[in-house]
Amino acid sequence: MKSEDKIKHLEELEQQAFLGGGEKRIKVQHDKGKLTARERIDLLLDEGSFRETDKFVTHRCTDFGMEKTKIMGDGVVTGYGRINGRPVCIFSEDFTVFGGSLSKAYAEKIVKLQDMALKMGCPIIGLKDSGGARIQEGVDSLAGYTDVFLRNVLSSGVVPQISAIMGPCAGGAVYSPTMTDFVIMVKGSYMFLTGPDVVKAATHEDVTFEQLGGAMVHNEKSGVAHFAVDTEIECIELIKKLLSFIPQNNLEDSPSTEPTDDVNRMDKELNKIIPDSPHKPYDMCEIINHVIDRDTFLEVHKYYATNLIVGFARLNGKSVGVVANQPAVLAGVLDIDSAMKGARFVRFCDSFNIPIITFVDVPGFLPGTAQEWGGVIKNGAKLLYAFCESTVPRITVITRKAYGGAYCVMSSKHTRADINFAWPSAEIAVMGPDGAVKILYRKEIKEAKEPKALEKKLVDEYIDKFANPFVTASKGYIDAIIRPSETRPRMIEALELIDSKRDINPARKHGNIPL
Repeated sequence: MKSEDKIKHLEELEQQAFLGGGEKRIKVQHDKGKLTARERIDLLLDEGSFRETDKFVTHRCTDFGMEKTKIMGDGVVTGYGRINGRPVCIFSEDFTVFGGSLSKAYAEKIVKLQDMALKMGCPIIGLKDSGGARIQEGVDSLAGYTDVFLRNVLSSGVVPQISAIMGPCAGGAVYSPTMTDFVIMVKGSYMFLTGPDVVKAATHEDVTFEQLGGAMVHNEKSGVAHFAVDTEIECIELIKKLLSFIPQNNLEDSPSTEPTDDVNRMDKELNKIIPDSPHKPYDMCEIINHVIDRDTFLEVHKYYATNLIVGFARLNGKSVGVVANQPAVLAGVLDIDSAMKGARFVRFCDSFNIPIITFVDVPGFLPGTAQEWGGVIKNGAKLLYAFCESTVPRITVITRKAYGGAYCVMSSKHTRADINFAWPSAEIAVMGPDGAVKILYRKEIKEAKEPKALEKKLVDEYIDKFANPFVTASKGYIDAIIRPSETRPRMIEALELIDSKRDINPARKHGNIPL
C-alpha cells in the first residue's frame, strides 16, 4: 500500500471513530437536547487544543455476538488539552455507543488517562453519560470499574478531579464521581445505586428516576452533588470557572489573578449589618460579598445544609476558600449535614494549598434526639478534625455568636488558625446568656420575689462580663478586635503576612478521621 493510501486509510478510520455510534444515534442524542461526547469536549477545551488518545481501541468481548459489533473508541472519548491555557486530562462518555456502557477496554482508556494526569500533575475531568456496566462482559466490566475507582483514590488530594453528570449514572458507576472532588449535575441527569424497579421490588416504593436520583435530590438531600445546572452549556462554563480557583496539583500554590478591586476598600454598611437583637437573623452572604473581591464568590453545595456556607472567592486577586455560618438558616447552628459539608470543603482546600477564611456566627450544635442518634458528635468532630489537621493559611472573623463547642470547631485559635479577628458585636462564651444564667443562678431565681426581673438583671450582667470579645481578647484567643468596615483591608493584610507560613503535622501514614 502506498503512503498516500495509508494516509487515506487513516483518515477513513478517524472519520469512523468520529461518528461514534453513527449518525442515527447522534440524531437521537440531539433530539433529547443533549450534546455528543465530542461536542462537549470541543466546547470545554480551548479551541484546537484537544489531542485524543486511544481513538482506535475496541472491546475484546466474543460472547453474545459482540464480536460482530465493534466501534472504534468503544464508548468513551479520552485525551488531553487546555482550558484557559492550562493543561487538563479529559474523558467523555459516548451514549451513542452501546449506551455508553463500560467494557474492560473502555475502563483501560480511562485508567491510562488517570495515570497520565497523576504523572503530569494536572486536573482530570470526567463527563458522565453512561448506562453502567456492559453486562455482556460480566466481571471484566466490574474489574474495569474498580481499576478506575482505585485511581480516583490514589489521585485524591494530588490532582483535582471533577465529574459532570450529563445523563444516566447508575449502579457501581456512581462510586467514581462520588470519590472525585466536585460533582456537577445537569437537569435531567440522575445517579443512583439501584433503580426504581429494584426499589419497588424491594421496598414497594413507587419512585421516578428524578425523585430517586435527580440533580436537585443530590444537591438538596444527599449532598452527593455540589452543583446543579439547567443546561450542558452552563455545566461547561461552570467547570471552567471552578478550575480558575484551583491549582493544577497539590504542589502548586493557590492561583492568583490581577486584582480588580480596591485593596483598601472599607464598607461602612458592615458597621450596621449586625441586628441589635441577638435573636434576629441576617444574611452572612452580604458580609462575605462586602469583604471579598467584588463578584468573585462561587458557592459550593449551595442547596445542601444551607445553615453553613462554603465556596471559593478571591481576596486581592488570590483564590481563597470561604467557610461561614449562615444565621438566616436555623440561626447558623451546626448539625450533622453542615459539619460534613464543611469538613469536606476544608480538607479540599488544605489538600490544594488554598487559604481558608472563616466567618463565625454560631449559637452551638442543633439539639434533639434525631441529631444525637444520627451521630452529631461524630460528624461535628469531622469538621473539628479537618480544621485542626489543615496547614494552609487561615483567617477567622467572629461577627456575633461563638458559643460552646461550636466556638472551638469553627477555626478557633486553638485549632491553629493563624489570625483571629472579632467584631465588637462578637459574643464569645460557653453558652448563650439566657441558658447560662438559668444554670448558674437556678436557686437564686427560684427563691426570688420577682424571678423574671432578677433573671433579666443577671443576664445583663453576664453579657457585660462574658458575652463580648474583650474577655477572650484579654486571654490572647483573639488577635484583634476590629471595626466591621475595615475587615477587607485587614484580611488582605493578614493574608499577605501568613501566605508563606509553614505548618507541619506529625509524621504518620494518615490520621483516623471519625468517619
